[in-house]
Amino acid sequence: MDRNRQNGDRKEAQNTNRFTTKMQKKLVVLYFLVLLAFAGLSARLVLINRDNGEQYKKQVLSQQQYTSRTIPFKRGEILDSKGTKLAVSEKVYNLILDCKLMNEKEEYVEGTIAALAQCFDVDESEIRKYSSDNPTSQYHILKKQLTYDEIAPFQELVNNEETGKYIQGVWFEEEYRRVYPNNTLASDVIGFTTKDNVGNYGLEAYYNDILSGVNGREYGYMNDDSNLERTTKAAVDGYNLVSTLDANIQGIVERKLQEYNDTYKNAAREGNGAYNTGCIIMDVNNGNVLAMASYPFYNLNEPRNTDMLLGQNVINEKAELQETVINEETLASMDEDTLYRQLNALWKNYCISSTFEPGSTMKPFTVAAGLESGKMTGNETYQCNGSLTVVEGQKPIKCHSYRVGGDGIVSVAGAVERSCNVALMKMGQTIGKTTFLKYMQDFNFGLKTNIDLYGEARTASLVFTEDSMGPMELATASFGQGFNVTMIQMAAGFSSLINGGYYYEPHMVSKITASDGSVVQNIEPRLLKQTVSESTSAKIRDYCVDVVMGEHGTGHTARPAGYIIGGKTGTAETQPRGNRQYVVSFIGFAPADDPQIAIYVVVDRPNSDKQDDAKYATRIVRSILTEVLPYMDIFMTEPLSEAEQKELEEQQIAYKQQLMTSVSGNDVSGNDISGNDAGGDGTPAAGENGEGTGENTGGNQDNPDKPKIDIDPDTGYGVLPDGTKVDPVTGEAIDEDTPLDLPEPNLPLDGTQGGEDGGDSPF
Repeated sequence: MDRNRQNGDRKEAQNTNRFTTKMQKKLVVLYFLVLLAFAGLSARLVLINRDNGEQYKKQVLSQQQYTSRTIPFKRGEILDSKGTKLAVSEKVYNLILDCKLMNEKEEYVEGTIAALAQCFDVDESEIRKYSSDNPTSQYHILKKQLTYDEIAPFQELVNNEETGKYIQGVWFEEEYRRVYPNNTLASDVIGFTTKDNVGNYGLEAYYNDILSGVNGREYGYMNDDSNLERTTKAAVDGYNLVSTLDANIQGIVERKLQEYNDTYKNAAREGNGAYNTGCIIMDVNNGNVLAMASYPFYNLNEPRNTDMLLGQNVINEKAELQETVINEETLASMDEDTLYRQLNALWKNYCISSTFEPGSTMKPFTVAAGLESGKMTGNETYQCNGSLTVVEGQKPIKCHSYRVGGDGIVSVAGAVERSCNVALMKMGQTIGKTTFLKYMQDFNFGLKTNIDLYGEARTASLVFTEDSMGPMELATASFGQGFNVTMIQMAAGFSSLINGGYYYEPHMVSKITASDGSVVQNIEPRLLKQTVSESTSAKIRDYCVDVVMGEHGTGHTARPAGYIIGGKTGTAETQPRGNRQYVVSFIGFAPADDPQIAIYVVVDRPNSDKQDDAKYATRIVRSILTEVLPYMDIFMTEPLSEAEQKELEEQQIAYKQQLMTSVSGNDVSGNDISGNDAGGDGTPAAGENGEGTGENTGGNQDNPDKPKIDIDPDTGYGVLPDGTKVDPVTGEAIDEDTPLDLPEPNLPLDGTQGGEDGGDSPF
């Protein structure tokens, strides 16, 4: 048995040895075959590189440049209600240098650098140094945001058969630049964008997602024939905003705020005409904001330009105004954090972001609460002796007329007309704090209006509650002190007070459209509630008309010639009491018999030794309405006095002279001096700072060789240096007997502000 097993083991071992030997031979053969294949492949690669390497190399480089190229979206435009463009995006180009491709041949280096130096303001030595230090760099930005006109000469060289073959490694990266055609116009409302196309402040921030689109992309790949193929996913542009603003009304408002500042700047102290000056004009019947502005403005195309900081007061780390005024010296000494704090204050919209005590502009609201709640009938009378002791043992609260013994016996209407604090305090006592607070909330005080703008202030902590309001607080609140509001709260609430009681949510955008003009969304007015009845609203309108037209009214100087308007003046002393610093204001509506617009002007601490005078606000209102009402086709209903007629004639003459100066000195096209579209009705559109016309700089700026045309102020004719009389528009010689055919203004420019009749309450 053992012998048989041993024989079997020997046979198995012999078979195993034979299999191993055979496998070894096969492996040797396979090894040589693999080596031969690799050798063949290597030889083939060498031949390809020798014969076609340059071609494939360029294709690979080309694919590296364009395989993942981003196609930028175009940010949506912002327009006014009539189609005037307020914010647009224009395509620009970044100049990119591919050093690796340029360095392939010396002739490419010389030809490319020579072309760059010829067409762009670049330093040849810097390009050579960068190319030498970074020979493999394929993305180096030489210039940013060039316009098409700026790159066109270079493109011509590239496309030229003689020069183009020596220009390699240069391409243009597309992007969009945000442009604001009117510079400062509606800067608070529009806001601006950062370099990465994100909105800051105003509509740009609030509607950032709507205005933004989606980037596209261009992909590249090699097809079976080794040719570069491309497929493109197009960018999706952002939607456009059609705002409720009227650029012409906005321009008028801004021009008048500028005029106020120019008049009172450095009057009693160093600095601007006031710490802040704001104006809102609103359509009372739907909540559309037609104009919103606060001074100082800033240039949307240069938001970090510090020029408009000059004259402002320094803001400390607690966001408090300091006595120090920003001038060239203080500006130069600011560190980065301090400067940024001042710019943030400049960019904020005073009309929605800042709070203040409303003063006597609150009195119509108090009266409305009494009438609507049934606590008052409107037939009450009140005795004013100049002050009222609200709580025994505490100091009495004075009326503005306390020095002359008070207003005597006044009716409800008379209390509003005279702005009698004592009568309003007695009304507050009758109304009671619970009812008073209920109506204050109905008018949205303490609540956000939810206007579609970035940065609206919250005021919930700045108004009274049941727990915080005692007898003294109720008394002072009845005439607008002790709590804070924003301008937009007051404008929206007052609109409901005089339009029949209908409270509309204030808004800035009426329509969203696509890039092809199709309507994406109509934003309809939102009627939120009814604050008072039609009958109460009618009484409040009558009381407010007495403020402007009544014998003892405090708002006489707000009335534009030829019109009847209503409104209420306001003066509130700032904290701490006794500092003799005031916020003065006027809130009104026009026309009186059928209110179409509400206007609210606030002047925060006028630059004057005597700040407690609402005429600083009423004169701005008068000046604005003198132009806005005719522009809106709201016609005069009242006869003009001789003085008023003379005033308007002087304004028309001033308008014609400015018109002739602008067309002869700068521009004779259909656009105004700032480059904005002229209004469809012939009214110049507003330009920078609201100006629709420019100054005569002594010649045509676009054509310095054109002879200077002066204007004869007596005849209106243009006069050449040799004395020849010419048409100021065409420059052609004319017969002096030929009348000038100039457009009649449909609204006059501002003139004198009227008399000082009608004093105002210091409250």
